[in-house]
Amino acid sequence: MKICFATNNLKKIEEVKAALGPEFEIVSLQEIGCYEELPETGDTLEHNAFQKARYVKDHYGIDCFADDTGLEVAALDGAPGVYSGRFAGEPRSDERNIALLLQKMEGKTERSARFRTVIALIWQGKEFSFEGIAEGEILPTELGKGGFGYDPVFRPSGFDKTFAELSLEEKNQISHRGQAVRALIAFLRGINSGQQA
Repeated sequence: MKICFATNNLKKIEEVKAALGPEFEIVSLQEIGCYEELPETGDTLEHNAFQKARYVKDHYGIDCFADDTGLEVAALDGAPGVYSGRFAGEPRSDERNIALLLQKMEGKTERSARFRTVIALIWQGKEFSFEGIAEGEILPTELGKGGFGYDPVFRPSGFDKTFAELSLEEKNQISHRGQAVRALIAFLRGINSGQQA
């Protein structure tokens, strides 16, 4: 069963390949000859994820899934949300995004936040979506060198470490993306064993 993961992030692809096993052939955008920038003009994570998946299906004719992730901060009315990757504008930079976030959070006592990932799947003409949420809080300073994005300032609930201080295994167990990927994998395995319509 061949399916495209609409990303060129090799770490993401390897993670899904390892979880799904040999019965699925997961291919990247490059492997199907897609080198253009995928559209991401939606105002919700769901919209962006489906926009990318539909683009691949429409232009390359292959079943596909795509993800979009945002950091939603309570004190900022859910911002940066769908604009998390370009919060501080162009050129995109994790450092600039974190600096702007910490600046906007100065003096705020309400620091709760959550990461949310949505995976959109187009499979045999039908559309499905899967979601993962990691609750936590925004710290006033960066801690840890691992991960990417806002990981150094996000401490997940129940932990005394930021995402950037956790090992990749620890992070995947509790992360928003890990949850969404596990839901996707359970669904695909169900299809493969004939349990899903």
